[in-house]
Amino acid sequence: MTENAEPVDPEAPGRILSMKRGFLGHCPACDKGRLFGRFLKVVDHCDACGTEFHHHRADDLPPYLVMFIVGHVVGYGILVTETRLEVPMWVHLAVWPALTLVLCLTLLQPVKGAVVGLQYALGMHGFGAARAARRKALEVGHGGETAA
Repeated sequence: MTENAEPVDPEAPGRILSMKRGFLGHCPACDKGRLFGRFLKVVDHCDACGTEFHHHRADDLPPYLVMFIVGHVVGYGILVTETRLEVPMWVHLAVWPALTLVLCLTLLQPVKGAVVGLQYALGMHGFGAARAARRKALEVGHGGETAA
């Protein structure tokens, strides 16, 4: 084990759960707040639990994943259509580019949310340090003092 490894938070959601929450556009930590303020703009922090998202680095991975998925789906569709059906060229030119555009725009936000959720679950790019600071603040707030 390396010295830089973040301690595992037993209360933090797992990788799959965090990715699912992000895919659905919810906060990967609490599943209550929104992850996106606009189409692809991740909010700075969760309104429900306060988890900070400003340090995420999804960068180019979501578009690459979307291109990979859509390319395989559309490529398989074209292959099956060409080998099993007699379809005029104008149908191909009308259907496949439109389907590609719709699939790309539909999948881009959910895939980006899943990538941010994975980064959160793995403690990457500041998420681990932010969770540790938040955990420490909660321990200080609850430790030794009683509510008045």
